[in-house]
Amino acid sequence: MTPHISAKKDEIANTVIMPGDPLRAKFIAENYLSDYKLVNEVRGMLAYTGDFKGKKVTIMASGMGNPSMGIYSYELFKFYDVENIIRVGSCGAYSSKLKLFDVLLVEKTYSESTYANVQSNNSEIYKYSSKTLNSKLLKSASNLGHDVKSITAHCSDVFYKEKNKFKILLQKYNCSCVEMETFALFHNAKVLDKKAAAILTVSDSLVTKEETTSKEREVAFTKMMEIALNSLI
Repeated sequence: MTPHISAKKDEIANTVIMPGDPLRAKFIAENYLSDYKLVNEVRGMLAYTGDFKGKKVTIMASGMGNPSMGIYSYELFKFYDVENIIRVGSCGAYSSKLKLFDVLLVEKTYSESTYANVQSNNSEIYKYSSKTLNSKLLKSASNLGHDVKSITAHCSDVFYKEKNKFKILLQKYNCSCVEMETFALFHNAKVLDKKAAAILTVSDSLVTKEETTSKEREVAFTKMMEIALNSLI
C-alpha cells in the first residue's frame, strides 16, 4: 500500500494499462476483462485487476497531468514492482493530417514541464517510450487490422492557454498532437529502469476545431484499448 493506492502488492499485475479517466478504466474492465476485481478506489482513481485471454492485467486511471501521472506511475513501478505501463489516452491534433479517432503511438514526447528537473535534476526536453513495448503495440495493431501512426507528442502542463502557439510546436519540435501525461510516465520509467509506452486517440483538433463528446472519450476509443490489451498476448 501507498498513500494513493490501497491495493495489496499481489493485486497489481506486472503490466498496467493506464487511461487518464477512471470511468475509462471501469469501461475497459467491464468490457474486456474476465474475473476482474476492483483493487483501488482511493481518491476515485479506480483500478481493476483481471484476466485478458489468459494474461493477468491491471487497468488503472492516472488522472490528469504530469503531477498525477508522476505519482501513480512512480508508485506502481517502485512499490508494486510493475514492469510495464501503457498509457491509453486522448489527445488534441496539431496537424491537419490527423483526423478525429486516429490512433497514434508516441515514440517520443517533448515538454517544457519542470517535472523531470524537480524529480531528479534532469533537464532533458524529450522523453522516449520503450521500443520493446512499441514493437508489441504495432504488431498488435497489425494483427487487429488497425492503422496506427507513430508520432512525437507535446506533453503540456497547461490545458487552457491564453495564446496557443501550437503551430510553432508543430514546426519546431515536430509535435503532431498534445496531451498531458507522457512526459512524467516516460521519465519515471527511465529513472526506475522500467518500460512505458503510450497509445492515443485523437479527441479534438486545434486546426479544424472538431471535437468528440465526453461520452465518446469515455467509451468510443476502443481501438487503442484493444491494441494495448492484445499486445500482452
